[in-house]
Amino acid sequence: MTIPNSDFMLENGVCDLPFTPEEEKRIVSELTSESEDNLKQGNLYFVISKRWYTSWQEYVENSANECSTGESSEAPRPGPIDNHDIIESDSDINDPQLRRLLVEGEDYVLVPKQVWKRLVEWYSGGPPIERKLICQGFYTRSYSVEVYPLCLMLTDGRDESRTVIRLGKQASIRELYEKVCAMTGVPQEKAHIWDYFDKRKNGLLDPLSYKSLEESSLHMDQDILVEVDGLSSSSQSAMSSTGNELALVPLEPSRSIVTIAGGPTLSNGHSTTSNFSLFPRITSEDDGRDSLSILGKGEKGGLAGLSNLGNTCFMNSALQCLAHTPPIVEYFLQDYSDDINRDNPLGMCGELAIAFGDLLKKLWSSGRNAVAPRAFKTKLARFAPQFSGYNQHDSQELLAFLLDGLHEDLNKVKRKPYIELKDSDSRPDDEVAEELWNYHKARNDSVIVDVCQGQYKSTLVCPVCGKISITFDPFMYLSVPLPSTLTRSMTITVFYCDGSRLPMPYTVIVPKQGSIRDLITALGTACCLAEDESLLLAEVYDHKIFRYFEIPLDSLSAIKDDEHIVAYRLNQIPKGSRKAKLEILHGGQERAVLDSVRGSDVKLFGTPFVTYVNTEPLSGTDIDAVISGFLSPLHKVHAPSKIHNGSDNGHLADATVDQASGILSSPDTEIDNASDRELSFRIFLTDERGLNIKPLQSESSISPGTVTRVLVEWNEGEHERYDSSYLSDLPEVHKTSFSAKKTRQESISLFSCLEAFLAEEPLGPDDMWFCPSCKEHRQANKKLDLWKLPDILVFHLKRFTYSRYLKNKIDTFVNFPVHDLDLSKYVKNKNGQSYLYELYAVSNHYGGLGGGHYTAYAKLIDDNKWYHFDDSHVSSVNESEIRNSAAYVLFYRRVRSETETQTAEMSTDMDYSCLNSHNDKAS
Repeated sequence: MTIPNSDFMLENGVCDLPFTPEEEKRIVSELTSESEDNLKQGNLYFVISKRWYTSWQEYVENSANECSTGESSEAPRPGPIDNHDIIESDSDINDPQLRRLLVEGEDYVLVPKQVWKRLVEWYSGGPPIERKLICQGFYTRSYSVEVYPLCLMLTDGRDESRTVIRLGKQASIRELYEKVCAMTGVPQEKAHIWDYFDKRKNGLLDPLSYKSLEESSLHMDQDILVEVDGLSSSSQSAMSSTGNELALVPLEPSRSIVTIAGGPTLSNGHSTTSNFSLFPRITSEDDGRDSLSILGKGEKGGLAGLSNLGNTCFMNSALQCLAHTPPIVEYFLQDYSDDINRDNPLGMCGELAIAFGDLLKKLWSSGRNAVAPRAFKTKLARFAPQFSGYNQHDSQELLAFLLDGLHEDLNKVKRKPYIELKDSDSRPDDEVAEELWNYHKARNDSVIVDVCQGQYKSTLVCPVCGKISITFDPFMYLSVPLPSTLTRSMTITVFYCDGSRLPMPYTVIVPKQGSIRDLITALGTACCLAEDESLLLAEVYDHKIFRYFEIPLDSLSAIKDDEHIVAYRLNQIPKGSRKAKLEILHGGQERAVLDSVRGSDVKLFGTPFVTYVNTEPLSGTDIDAVISGFLSPLHKVHAPSKIHNGSDNGHLADATVDQASGILSSPDTEIDNASDRELSFRIFLTDERGLNIKPLQSESSISPGTVTRVLVEWNEGEHERYDSSYLSDLPEVHKTSFSAKKTRQESISLFSCLEAFLAEEPLGPDDMWFCPSCKEHRQANKKLDLWKLPDILVFHLKRFTYSRYLKNKIDTFVNFPVHDLDLSKYVKNKNGQSYLYELYAVSNHYGGLGGGHYTAYAKLIDDNKWYHFDDSHVSSVNESEIRNSAAYVLFYRRVRSETETQTAEMSTDMDYSCLNSHNDKAS
């Protein structure tokens, strides 16, 4: 399609192109699809303010709706593109910089270059914010737009002046030299650029290197230093060895018979000492030159913080928890080089394990000096692009990736054997479980498996044929839901259509992801529903029926907490019977219905009555009887015999009540302005919108449609006879008490979270199970049981809930034990092992989804003291402060029984004997 020329420009600068909103929408959609089909590195995208883009979307969408519905559009054509709300206020208009911490989809959108060109031609404006598409990942390549290029702070060694350098993180060191030299006017052959992190020279960057800035461990807002031959005021002395280590990752882990942990190292890299100590004495034979000698006198390892490299608190929190996991620390502070598996296609060539081990060595050898995890962050971004950049991420997701990655990098099984699994064939569970665990170990053998992996039993039952499938699967951690995320409390008001009882609200607990059927079942149980009765659910809005809930499998998520839901208790309709709904509305409190203008200003109140009627024609008398039946429980016990002496109440002066039936009867006394002398109420036929009303008399005949609506006029007489408050005080589905403060008593326990995780539940519609007996996918019932627990047990509290339209965090306090977590009753495999655990680390999350912050609590086992790790800041903390509503990931270690401890000590003594014998032979 050709683009018209500039002759279409209006006075306000907006291009008056002859494109309808529908055409604009189509063109943008086609160009976007074309761009998505041709992704390649270097493609240009432009950032647009979400506020402006939303106004454009509303314009084209509403215009399209106008064409289809004929209703006028309310969204005007947007003005020029305006990106000023997403760029820094002091930003150069020729080089606009985005405000930090913007979120795609909330603050801005990304559009391909061709879409941007069209939008500018149609609307003008700007300023343009151009970004490039980059390709990331080691094994799995993924594309993303680099919205925030790398921002480096350049210090000129000649005059200490500072300048901002912006380059893509995949730009090379050679490109960095070119840009710095162009900006400073320094010849490239005389320039020397240093990695100047933390104002220290950490490494001289090679001007001929094609290594990327990201691979060179240069991070957002980091300092670099340029020095010029013969003109630099800064010393060009050699960098410190400590600083150099911060920037470089060794190709191999250090080999040393003596470890920081102080235990002996066997040939396989494992230490077998059972009484693990992070602070051992150094003997004369183990002088500690390779390890503890770099600590100052009286200093302890394990108290170093981790520098925040830009929203990396999530990473620091997870790392500190692992860095204080005793068997993990013990392993990585020894020689583990023989275990590195560089050829594992599922691993990361051993590089992730080496980077992690190097980081742990720094943390345990730097005293209280903070460590910058730059090299580790670089490796993480290379192998897990989802954690690259400087946005906030999830500490548990990082933990899951890291544990799995470390396992694959350290898997001692170099060639995984093919094993054909056998069917359980009704064999005993312990036999099948042990067989499957041995199969798993034959393919997966690492310190992570030994320490962190357990096994659970999974039982699936087909709801059709009853086929039972039992499997035993390994797990690395337990992601347990908070019970409040599984269920919801709902209050529904039940109306009795036979007039036998007053309306009654019932509060029931139902599955949060349940269906209308679940709600009806729970409500039927609560109100003792008889077998020949049924419930009809409806939402009441503005004193009218807004909608019915008649499809049993519809999701309960369609019902919001602030809505008013009622249930009408009815006799069950025989199958094949033809029934229609009769809705009875209440109105006319302030003025007579007939005085209204076409019914449009009738004042409605209360809750409508709904019942089923036969599809045969109804008379006014029939409807009057239904209304009387509904209202009979609301009749005031001490109602006066003379209701009103006037002539406008619409009722007979000496009306009486049949106490047996609850139906009103009246003597033959004339009623002024009454349309019917026999009916107990003034009744009007009305339509769905309440705009047309027609008085009904006793002999009136109505042919019921799908829904028939009538209006009952209430005046002073009705209000004296009946207590209308029962119709008006409808509770919300769920009312949150904002005045009530959260207390420990209102908390939930870790045990209830675990029980919710282990509870039997049906699989979701998107997770159907293929039944081998039915040969069909079935929504089977699934039940989990714990079978084998690891020495290190990690609980992930699922505080974050996500749906298509909503993201939420649950701040409920979870009461978890610090000591003596006894899981014996939850483990099905009774093998005599101890299932008693104690807490040693916690990953905390404070705040909401957007602006949250992660910290960690960790315990130094030998000192029996807790510490708070908040990025680079480390402080002691009382044990009583550990339990709070910020707890997100809990780390427990098994407390072994005396028998298990004695067995481990005997094994250790044997290992020491073997080691000494080996050393004697070597000498």
